[in-house]
Amino acid sequence: MLNAIHHVALICTDYDRSRRFYVELLGLDLIREVYRAERQSWKADLRIGSVQLELFSFPAPVARPSHPEATGLRHLAFSVADLDPVKARLEAANVAVEPIRIDPYTHQRFTFFRDPDDLPLELYEVPARNGSLS
Repeated sequence: MLNAIHHVALICTDYDRSRRFYVELLGLDLIREVYRAERQSWKADLRIGSVQLELFSFPAPVARPSHPEATGLRHLAFSVADLDPVKARLEAANVAVEPIRIDPYTHQRFTFFRDPDDLPLELYEVPARNGSLS
């Protein structure tokens, strides 16, 4: 019935700041960017691997509660082949990154950080296997 996740949509409070964060700092590819005058809203389609991230701006968006463990999106996780250089890059850009932890079930390393609108993001280390792309 379902084949894959096509996209995840995020609403930001400062479009330029969030666009720079996701494109320049995190390295997502910009597919297209449009201004929707009727909604006074920017929309950017970003790509990471085979998944699309839609970044929206709206005038005066309402804050969504996220603590403690509010209903809805808990966090967005990105897989990385090597956690250390990504964590270092974020910290060099003054992004607060939590200490690295070990998943007790998979034994993989992971950490959390937040985007400019305080959305919790996760880095989950999935080391490349011989002959695989990542």
